[in-house]
Amino acid sequence: MGGQPESTVRRLRDGMADGVLSFPLTSFHPDGSLDVEGFRTYVAGQLAAGPGALFPACGTGEFFSLAEDEYRQVVAVAVEEAGGRVPVVAGVGYGWAQAARFARVAEEAGADALLVLPHYLVAAPQDGLVAQLEQLAARTSLPLIAYQRGQVAYTAASLARIARIPGVVGLKDGHSDLDRLQRLTLAAPDGFLFFNGAATAEIQARAYATVGVPAYSSAVHAFAPEIADAFFAALRGGDHDTVDKLLRDFYVPLVELRDRVPGYAVSLVKAAARLRGRPVGPVRAPLTDPSPADLAALRTLLTAGLDLVGASL
Repeated sequence: MGGQPESTVRRLRDGMADGVLSFPLTSFHPDGSLDVEGFRTYVAGQLAAGPGALFPACGTGEFFSLAEDEYRQVVAVAVEEAGGRVPVVAGVGYGWAQAARFARVAEEAGADALLVLPHYLVAAPQDGLVAQLEQLAARTSLPLIAYQRGQVAYTAASLARIARIPGVVGLKDGHSDLDRLQRLTLAAPDGFLFFNGAATAEIQARAYATVGVPAYSSAVHAFAPEIADAFFAALRGGDHDTVDKLLRDFYVPLVELRDRVPGYAVSLVKAAARLRGRPVGPVRAPLTDPSPADLAALRTLLTAGLDLVGASL
């Protein structure tokens, strides 16, 4: 459960070195209502695979579609199932006032830290991006990890400023601009956490590591932890042949399939989890589940990927 910021940062750093970061899907019944027990079962399976940390109710977990009470249940179940074995970092977002309300819920539910998702709709100048985190940090005792993606992109000067905000401990990068990211890492103080949060992060994991950001989140872990863990082990062990084979025969085709339809970064992941019998249910609107043709292609690709690591559908 939520501990001191220094302890949480240490646990997150250790977890990032030991395994991929899990961003669990949120389970819904066929009618779209929250499936709490399905989520509990699913999260237990995610934890059994040994991730470095658990990030419930974030982008992959459809934070944007959760009511406040549903969010409370999702975070509480994640905390209960984790049982202190790994840090639990809950997603918060929208404007700072709404993010602060969700932050209170997450803190009450026992989360260890918060991932601050990009704010809603409007573009903002650098001073506003910094102020957003200042306002939220003043309203929660939980450590904050900023997430730059979409309309949120920090300059090196802004990164130095947010790193001085009490409670802001790290940055998740979803832009894949390695020149910019290198400047951010150089502007950060020692001990500031960075991790690769690009869509299908394994594709760029080697490149991120070259600028000092080896840790990454894995959407594939959400449905095939066997593949995600095999890739992680090969990458950390310098087994370039295995890394290349997994990229060539699984990850690149997966990205090509994902890019066919907006929203597939979540709905395709959820469909893959259903193909493996995980109780995650459908996505909620505005996302849509994959077409029959894309689902068939996904099944073929998933079977091939699992074969590569000696697992089965």
